[in-house]
Amino acid sequence: MPEIGAIENSIFNIHTIDDFNAVALEIFHYQYKNNIVYKRFVDFLNVDIGSIKNYSQIPFLPIEFYKQHNVVSGSFVPITTFTSSGTTGVQTSKHLVKDLSLYERSFREAFDLFFGKITDYTVLVLLPSYLEREGSSLVYMADNLITESRNPNSGFYLAEYEKLSNILQSLRETKQKVLLLGVTYALLDLAENYPIDFPELILMETGGMKGRRKELVRDELHNYLKSSFGVSNIYSEYGMTELLSQSYSQGGGIFNSPPWMKILIRDVNDPLTILSENRTGGINVIDLANIHSCSFIATQDLGKNHSNGSFEILGRFDNSDIRGCNLMIG
Repeated sequence: MPEIGAIENSIFNIHTIDDFNAVALEIFHYQYKNNIVYKRFVDFLNVDIGSIKNYSQIPFLPIEFYKQHNVVSGSFVPITTFTSSGTTGVQTSKHLVKDLSLYERSFREAFDLFFGKITDYTVLVLLPSYLEREGSSLVYMADNLITESRNPNSGFYLAEYEKLSNILQSLRETKQKVLLLGVTYALLDLAENYPIDFPELILMETGGMKGRRKELVRDELHNYLKSSFGVSNIYSEYGMTELLSQSYSQGGGIFNSPPWMKILIRDVNDPLTILSENRTGGINVIDLANIHSCSFIATQDLGKNHSNGSFEILGRFDNSDIRGCNLMIG
């Protein structure tokens, strides 16, 4: 088996499905050998790892394990720990990160792939609930993109809606690209109080209402934001604390992933079965950049795949069937 450094280098040089499959299998065998939590989970399933020839056959670790275990591959002192948001009294996930350069390379190359060079942008970030706590991977990414944009107008706006509105007004007159990345409820607050007709704006929502406002269905939310900002599309980012890569939607709720990331859909009633295209089920994520944690995660999100590799997020479901899964590795 190749050394871990060689596998890391191959993650961002995937060009074909065969490339992806080869790297995924290498990382699976590495993580099975070096990730105690994942190995115990796979062994509990009584999987013959020698029979796994395709990435779709690899077992996916329920995301709940990140709440009660240190899901790490190898032994290392983490350079940082990303944590999920959560209401008081609710146990949150923690992701022990060995190498931030992997995360940085992942989100920078994905941004370049979907949006072009970050230096072409003014990056405006409206993430009040994320900035109010420690350990947000989204804040880390946004801060890096702000810095890399090298633009004096780029920055965080905690709840400074009037100031942000003034910046948007001035930027509308320029020809530079503007990205406004915000948590959904804060974008709604901005839209209600400071609507603006800015057709060229790239408006990207991430996350939900965080308990701050009533949840809205996607079409209702996006139609309101489009009318408030004069844009034709609402962009979205799909990522999570437990991963090191993101998928992006450039409109219509249809997401695409970078070459080192893939979405599979599992049967809700039979979690070990992967569904064919255009069928609704649980979202499984393969994130090859997550090599020092676990690259194969079964999320609590519902979605479906399309034949061209894109996917939709249709909501969340209560994974009551995995609440006792920690008994497997206790």
